[in-house]
Amino acid sequence: MNLPTDASKKGSAALNLTDGIRIAKENEKIAAEHYAQAAKASGTSKARKLFEQLNEFEMIHYQRLTALEDSLKDKGTFINYAGTELVLPPDLVIKMVELPNQPSLMNIITAAVDLETRAENAYNALADLTTDPQGHDMFRKLAEEEHKHYRILTDVYWTLTNLGEWSGPSR
Repeated sequence: MNLPTDASKKGSAALNLTDGIRIAKENEKIAAEHYAQAAKASGTSKARKLFEQLNEFEMIHYQRLTALEDSLKDKGTFINYAGTELVLPPDLVIKMVELPNQPSLMNIITAAVDLETRAENAYNALADLTTDPQGHDMFRKLAEEEHKHYRILTDVYWTLTNLGEWSGPSR
C-alpha cells in the first residue's frame, strides 16, 4: 500500500489524506479477501479460524475507514477509534497441511505478512499526514493492530518452517 506523502504532488495534504484513506480501504478489502480465501484453502480448522478472524478484523478496519471518510466529507472531522483486539482461539496449533490444487500455507502466510507490513506502513504515513490528534491517534492504532497481525503471522511462519507446526500463545 503506497501512499502519496508529498503534498505538492496533489496540491494539498487533505487531498493526499483522502486518497490515502481510499487506498487504505481498498487494501483492507484485498486483505480481507486474501484471508477469506486462506480460510477456505487451509487444511486445519485452527488455521481456518485464524484466517477467518483476520478476515473479520480487516473488515472492521474497512468499516471504520468508511466511517472516517464519511465524517471527513460531511463534517470535516475525524472519528474516535478505540481500537480492536484480535482474540486468538485457545491453544492455537497449526500443522503444516498441504491440500491438492491449493496454495501452500507458507505462500498464504508470506502474502499475508506482506499485506500486513504494507498496511502498517500506510497507516503510519497517514498518521504523519494529519495534525489532528484524533486522526493521528486512529491511524497509529490501526498501524499497531496491523503490526500485531504481522507478528502473529511471522511467528506462524517461523514455527511452521522450523518445527512443522505452530503452537503459540493464544492471546
